[in-house]
Amino acid sequence: MDIRYIHEPTDLQCGQAVLAMALGKTVDEIVEYLGNDRETTLKEMKKTLREFGINISDERCSVINKNDLPKLCLLSLETPRCWHWSLYCNGIFYDPEHGVMNDFPKSNRRYYWKLSST
Repeated sequence: MDIRYIHEPTDLQCGQAVLAMALGKTVDEIVEYLGNDRETTLKEMKKTLREFGINISDERCSVINKNDLPKLCLLSLETPRCWHWSLYCNGIFYDPEHGVMNDFPKSNRRYYWKLSST
């Protein structure tokens, strides 16, 4: 999967930016689809990914090291400021707030859901 990085337009749109990156859409398209320009729920994330042909595991997995991540996954991170959505693909973190990174952004608790194309 080829990810094009998208920075979140506002502090409350990390979920929309992650969905846009994973689905090859724009944030505006995702906002319009969801009818939501604020925080996204796990339910919204799962529903949107599945409706656009991306499988997402039902199981939330705790993770500490990036080497334990699957090739493609949705991340939920407890950052110093808030809970935050991020995307991981083939060794690279595509974080809508912090940019393209080689390791997790600063976070206390980290969870992932495995993603795969249908």
